[in-house]
Amino acid sequence: MKQKVITKKIVAMIFAFAIAIGVFFVTSSDIAKAATDKVSLYSSGITYTRHGISSYEVFIKTTDSAVSQKVSVHYLYMPTLGWCDAQAEYVTTLDDGSKIWKANFTSYNGQYAIKYEADGETIWDNNNGNDYYGTEKVIGTAPIAAERLSSLRGTLVGYQINAVLQNYAYDKNVFVRYTTDGWNTYTDQALAYSETNTDGTETWTTKLSLESLQDYKDFEYAI
Repeated sequence: MKQKVITKKIVAMIFAFAIAIGVFFVTSSDIAKAATDKVSLYSSGITYTRHGISSYEVFIKTTDSAVSQKVSVHYLYMPTLGWCDAQAEYVTTLDDGSKIWKANFTSYNGQYAIKYEADGETIWDNNNGNDYYGTEKVIGTAPIAAERLSSLRGTLVGYQINAVLQNYAYDKNVFVRYTTDGWNTYTDQALAYSETNTDGTETWTTKLSLESLQDYKDFEYAI
């Protein structure tokens, strides 16, 4: 009789433990999902490359309402020197209340993750455990991003413009609006579809004829 009672108690304990473990995993999963929604890569690009090392510009989106927020990029400068943090600066608030931040860093391979600290909590966006690489990812949650390809120092004829955009609809018109006089005047030029990327986004492209441009500092554009 005692043996049966002990056996029932053990079974009950195991059952209760299993339920507790199940609740823990469900709760942890919910927390992870909620955490991912609070911070995400918005867009990124290479601003300068020389001798195998590049400078990167990363835009980050946060949707948290915390008063005190700290956003940074945790990046690998090079394997022998380890990881560093580049703190992001606030840029703007979008119409939906989310905030955009920008961080710049220099690295040999562009490997990084996004670190978000608010109200005593640290949240990571590390691309589902794969980390981000500045040489690969141009757009995250942004609707559209311009891909920086080259400097204007040099030939201005046939200046390449590439845009990466979310595929919201089959039919779309994509334009580059550019100025050569500080936006006193501007010109619109259509981009043409180039390819669909592995993540489902699209790349559109065009070339601008800027042979009459006297000072490249006066050249600006938006997609």
